[in-house]
Amino acid sequence: MADKKRRGEDAGDDRLDDETVESVAADDDDATDAEEPVSRGGTATRSRTKADSADSKPKTKSDDKVGLFGRFARFIREVVAELRKVIWPTRKELLTYTAVVVAFVTVVTALVVGLDFVFAKGALLVFGGSS
Repeated sequence: MADKKRRGEDAGDDRLDDETVESVAADDDDATDAEEPVSRGGTATRSRTKADSADSKPKTKSDDKVGLFGRFARFIREVVAELRKVIWPTRKELLTYTAVVVAFVTVVTALVVGLDFVFAKGALLVFGGSS
């Protein structure tokens, strides 16, 4: 499944046709006033009575007592599920990224060594050390 979603492949599948977008826009214009308006992310909420909120107590997974091994097994399942979502690089991409990182680290290391040498010589000249 992850092979289908590689970078650069199937990029056009996620885009909508112009006809589809236009037909959806035309359908939105035909909406009647009898329909309930759709909220666009406002902060208004419906008020609830105390009886409504007491009856609908949200149930969470923490209500169920799960042992140490059950929690560990759930953790492993969730890790595997997340790893399936990862888009893994190809061998060529991996080698390219590795080369870029090694080159960058080499350049920065050379820069730091050079600056260290220059500042050390400058400090010896200013403070009169033996050379």
